[in-house]
Amino acid sequence: MPSAENSNTRSGSILLEGGAEFGGRMAEPDLRALELAGGFDAPVCILPTAAAPDHNHERAGRNGVRWFTHLGARQVRLLPLIDRASADQTSIAAAIRDSHLIYLLGGFPQYLGKTLAGSLSAQAMLDAYQAGAVIAGSSAGAMVLCQHYYSPETGEILAGLNWVPNACLIPHHDTFGKGWAPELRRLLPEDVLIGVDEQTGMIRDGAKGSWTVHGKGRVRLYRGGKTEVYQRGEKFTFPEKS
Repeated sequence: MPSAENSNTRSGSILLEGGAEFGGRMAEPDLRALELAGGFDAPVCILPTAAAPDHNHERAGRNGVRWFTHLGARQVRLLPLIDRASADQTSIAAAIRDSHLIYLLGGFPQYLGKTLAGSLSAQAMLDAYQAGAVIAGSSAGAMVLCQHYYSPETGEILAGLNWVPNACLIPHHDTFGKGWAPELRRLLPEDVLIGVDEQTGMIRDGAKGSWTVHGKGRVRLYRGGKTEVYQRGEKFTFPEKS
């Protein structure tokens, strides 16, 4: 399946969040995502896939529906994408393709990445993005959107969906996530490591490679042996493959 970065069209936006979704200051990035998706009438779909391994997908998914409805969204659907069979269902892929904001929940990144890779639903996400949709993910959902992601279950570096090339995201950076940084810097010296705090998001909503920070905390970029720190409202860029 082609990645978003290998496509000739770049119409949509991407939102990466550090975790602790559906509450508090997460309203800031999520409201911005709704705005970019077309407003409160834009169709939103919640993908609970990453929460399926511990059977938390229904509860977490319903929390997502309640949250976006609370923010003002009028068309929010929870899609039953919980395994590879459902990822290849044409009805689920069609619902994703028709959505203007597609939100991937947190949970187990390796399960999410392997479930989506090469699936009809992943292709539908790309089709929606090319039509202008916002692709959003929190914690595990954000991790798999990058070129590489870390699997805390196995300690492996795995290939992600490559929506954000040359990058590996560290969620929950202000809590346990920052402990991953030293080893990931060693394992991925050519990647930009992106540490995102909880209740914090970063949105690519402008020119290629341009991001804005929203929410409570900070975004840290580990690159070239240095660490850069960005706060709410600040913009930054990093090179991406064409």
